[in-house]
Amino acid sequence: MIITALTLALAIAPPAMAKKSKADEGTPVTVRVVDATDRPIPTAVIRHPEESDRHRVNSVDGTWGEQRLYLPDGSEMIFEPGLILQLEVSAPNFQPQVVQYQVRRRNNYFDVVLQEIEEIDTDLAAPAIGFGRDTPREDLGSAPAAN
Repeated sequence: MIITALTLALAIAPPAMAKKSKADEGTPVTVRVVDATDRPIPTAVIRHPEESDRHRVNSVDGTWGEQRLYLPDGSEMIFEPGLILQLEVSAPNFQPQVVQYQVRRRNNYFDVVLQEIEEIDTDLAAPAIGFGRDTPREDLGSAPAAN
């Protein structure tokens, strides 16, 4: 009777799972990418120098947030207080920027302001420099043509 009750209790009880600690979850970090007029840049991307993937920002408010990054070697970079996080931020028609941020315990929200690339004046004449076959051959007169 006792054995049956014990077996029944073990069969019904949920398996014991290890509880994740706060350090395993990571500290949330949010980056907002804006232009000089404080408008979000919907086409911006953010990347860690050791990471191969680029992360798009939210196209409405220009934000990107994460608690960890997955590196190409299979390891995880968990954002913990004190970690100095380096990010490359870029967008079409804007100068890319590399930023460093030290993760705090809370309120990890910061803006990155990208400057627009000024258009280059296309009316400038390019210098004429001939390369190899770009220059016309001179007629050598009596020499036979090579095939």
